[in-house]
Amino acid sequence: TEVTEKLEEVVMIWIKQIRQILVESEQIRREADDVGPSAELEYWKTRMSSFNSLLDEIKSTRVKKIISILQAARSKTLKQWKELDGNITIAANEAKDNVRYLYALDKFFGPLAKASPVTMMEHVPSLMYTVCMIYCTSPYYNTSERMTSLLLKITNQMINTCKMYLCEG
Repeated sequence: TEVTEKLEEVVMIWIKQIRQILVESEQIRREADDVGPSAELEYWKTRMSSFNSLLDEIKSTRVKKIISILQAARSKTLKQWKELDGNITIAANEAKDNVRYLYALDKFFGPLAKASPVTMMEHVPSLMYTVCMIYCTSPYYNTSERMTSLLLKITNQMINTCKMYLCEG
């Protein structure tokens, strides 16, 4: 029982740390008003990397051994652990899925940033079609908050490109 208690203490520390990571990941992001759509892709790539690292750690043999010892001891901390493990898996899947969908838009980010307004407009119909497809097919990206944020960043990039075009001309 002494070993079990020590292991439960360790797992409770992990649970507290993981909860903190999950809470921080759900907080509203603070971004500059003129940030473009590539920032959205970078955000989700970073988040995917973080949650995948956390998943790798949770699936490590060291952690699995501790969890199996606590399972044998019928520890009550395992209920919280399993819930958090599921939440991390969901967050990692969401980030991975969002990165995959945003990569479909990545080919438009260059023309949005470097083209003249006239050339940029040639890309808008296919860009909007791709955004529409993401909205219709993504299990995570199909909320009004996510779409509003993405469309705002796309608009910001178009405005910045037009400003640069006007200042150069």
